[in-house]
Amino acid sequence: MFSLKEFLRSEVRPALGCTEPGAVALAAARAAEELKRRSVVESIEIHVSPSLFKNGVDVAVPGGQGATGIPLAAALGVLCGRSELGLEVLRGCEPDHLERARRWLAMGIVSLVCDEGHDGVYAEVSLSGADERARCVIEGGHSRIALVERDGDVVFREAPVGSEGRTDYQALLAAGSFDDLFGLLEQLDDDDETFLLEGVALNRAVAAAGFDEDLPSRLGLTKNLKALMNEGALPDDRGMQIRLACSAAAEARMSGVPLAVMSSAGSGNHGITAILPVALLAESLGATARETALALALSHLATSFVKGHTGRLTPVCGCAVAAGAGAAVGMTWLLTKDRQACSVAVKTLLADVAGLVCDGAKESCALKVATAAHEAYLAALLARRGSGVTSAQGLADESVTVTARNLGRLNREGMAGADSVILKVLDERTRRATGSR
Repeated sequence: MFSLKEFLRSEVRPALGCTEPGAVALAAARAAEELKRRSVVESIEIHVSPSLFKNGVDVAVPGGQGATGIPLAAALGVLCGRSELGLEVLRGCEPDHLERARRWLAMGIVSLVCDEGHDGVYAEVSLSGADERARCVIEGGHSRIALVERDGDVVFREAPVGSEGRTDYQALLAAGSFDDLFGLLEQLDDDDETFLLEGVALNRAVAAAGFDEDLPSRLGLTKNLKALMNEGALPDDRGMQIRLACSAAAEARMSGVPLAVMSSAGSGNHGITAILPVALLAESLGATARETALALALSHLATSFVKGHTGRLTPVCGCAVAAGAGAAVGMTWLLTKDRQACSVAVKTLLADVAGLVCDGAKESCALKVATAAHEAYLAALLARRGSGVTSAQGLADESVTVTARNLGRLNREGMAGADSVILKVLDERTRRATGSR
C-alpha cells in the first residue's frame, strides 16, 4: 500500500500556529514571492472554504501578540512569510511586520470571502500592486500548493490528489481495516524513531509555554487547572497530568505562541492530542525509546485512519474523535501490546465523544483537547481490564472499521446542519466586529 516512512513524512509535520490561518499565510507568502516588491501591495483578496473560515476566524496568529484572524495571517504572509518553510511560514515574523500588517488592515486593503463553492481545505490569495498581480491556491491539504499564477500566467500547477504521484494516505488507510495499522509498525526504523521522538520534544516545549503567566490567552484554563490541583480540588494523578499538559499545549498554540508543534493528519491540535498522552504515559511506565516510538506511530496511524472516514475538516471535533482515538490506541498498546484491547479502546473513546462538535479554532479548543486526552487515557485503562465497548451499540459496532465508517456518516449526513449554524454565528459576529453587512 505505502510505507510507514512515507506516511509519517506526509501526515506528521511541524506546524507553527493553527494550520488554517497557516495555510492562508502560506498562500499569501507564495503569491508574494512572484512580486518584485512585496511592500507595495495595494490589494489582498482572500477566498476560503467554509471549513477553513470556521477554523481561522477566531484563532490567534503566530507573531500576532494575541491578535486573531485570517486577514492578519494573509498580511503577515505577504510581509514576512517564506513558503519554503511550509506551515512554519511565519517563523520570521517580527514586531515591525505586525505593525505594518495592522496598518494594511486598517486601510482596508485586505478582504475575506467565505466561499461556499469550495469544501475541505481551500485557500486562495490574490495580490495586486504596482502593475503586478499574483495568485496562489492551496487545496486538498494545508500545505499543498495547487496553483501559482503571475499576471494571469500559470507558474506552477500541482497534480490533483489521488493522481499519479499524489497519495491520499488517509483515504488509503480508511479503505483498509484497522488491523492493517499494526502491520505498518514492523517497518519502523531508527530514523523514524528519531523523528517521532522529535515530535514529543516539540509538543512538550509548547506545553511548557502554556504555563507562562504572560500567555496572551482569553481563557486562562491551564493556570486555573493547575491552581485547582494545587488546592486539592482536583487530583494530581497521571490522568490529570495528561489533561493538564494537553490543555497547556493547545492553549499556548491557540494563543499564537510562536513555537512549532508536531502536527498529525494536518492539524497541530491533533498532533498534541495524539502525541503528548502517549509520550507521558510511556515515560511514567519506563518504556524504551523504541516502545515509545512504536506507540506514537500507531497513534498517528489511527488518527489518520479515523480522519479518512470523517474528512480533514469536519463538523465533529477531530481532536476528540480522530486524535483521541489515536491516543487511546497508542496508550493501550503501551499498557497491553494487545490488538483486541486497542480495538476496544478506540470504540470506547468514540462512543464517549462522537457528538462533540467543532465550533472553530480558538483558545477554548484547549478544553476539548484536554477532554479528549483524558478520556483516551480512561479508555486505555478500561481496555487493559478487558472492559469498555465490546459489543455493537449506538454508533459503535463490532469492528473499529465499521465504527469509524458510522462516525463518517454522522459527520457527513447528520452534522451538516450543525456546521451551517456554527458558520452563520461566526459570520454574524465577524460582520458585527468589522461593521460590514
